[in-house]
Amino acid sequence: MPQALIGAGSNLGDRLATLRAAWARLRAADGIGHLETSDVYETAPVGLTEQPKFLNVVFGGETQLDPEALLRVLQQIETEFGRERAERWGPRTLDLDLLVYEEETRATPNLILPHPRMFERAFVLVPLA
Repeated sequence: MPQALIGAGSNLGDRLATLRAAWARLRAADGIGHLETSDVYETAPVGLTEQPKFLNVVFGGETQLDPEALLRVLQQIETEFGRERAERWGPRTLDLDLLVYEEETRATPNLILPHPRMFERAFVLVPLA
């Protein structure tokens, strides 16, 4: 099965509980299997800096879903956790980003793989290490 890496972050509410619940929700999702997690790291916000710090983690696992279907699952889970897309780089209950899907490279209006800014962001690179 293809391997995928998913970046997760939260800076509103009980951040750690949100990340744990998101991990459990991903593990229960159809088409996703053997999901592992990195350690959790607290990081400063990027872009809009006047907001609470984030907790970040990277999940890695197998999937039977194609990249677009996996992205739809991630966005549905964000919505379930109260994610609102009101402001770019703004505070959020849960942010799930598809970072890598196997060795796929693609650029569509809805999905760029690998994630275009993942190599610039410590909140992704540190959990990946």
